[in-house]
Amino acid sequence: MAMTMTGQVQLPARREVVWEKLNDPEVLKTCIPGNEQFDKVGDNEFHAIATVKVGPVKARWKGKVRLSDLDPPNGYRISGEGDGGVAGFARGGAKVSLSDKDGGTLLSYDVEAQIGGKLAQLGQRLINSAARKTADDFFEKFAAAVAAG
Repeated sequence: MAMTMTGQVQLPARREVVWEKLNDPEVLKTCIPGNEQFDKVGDNEFHAIATVKVGPVKARWKGKVRLSDLDPPNGYRISGEGDGGVAGFARGGAKVSLSDKDGGTLLSYDVEAQIGGKLAQLGQRLINSAARKTADDFFEKFAAAVAAG
C-alpha cells in the first residue's frame, strides 16, 4: 500500500539551529515516538529500533535510515526501510525543506512510503491517521528541543 503525507511546522529558531538539531542523533533519538535505539553507523546513516502501535497491531520495527541530498541549512532527503516481523515492512522517504519565516524557521516535509504485510491490511484511513499522529508527536518533541536551544 502506498502512502503520502505532507506538512509544515513553524519552529522558533534560526534555520542553522534547526538544521543542527535535524542532524543530531541524540535529539532525534529523544523525538522519535516509540524509539528504543537510534545509532549512527556511518556518514549520514543510522540504525533504528522503535515500537509502534497502529490500531490493533503493535510491532517492534528494526531498520536503517539514510540522509542524502544534503543542502545545509536548507534541507535534505531522508529515506529508510524497516522490518516489523509479522506486522510487515515499510520503506520510503521524505524531502525536508527549511526556510525563513516569521522570525523562525518553517520546516516542510513531503513523505512517500510503501507499507506491506499485516499492517497494510488495516486500511488506508487507519494507516494515515497513525502516520499523522506519529508525525505530530515527533514535531511536538522536536519543536521543544529546538526551543530549548
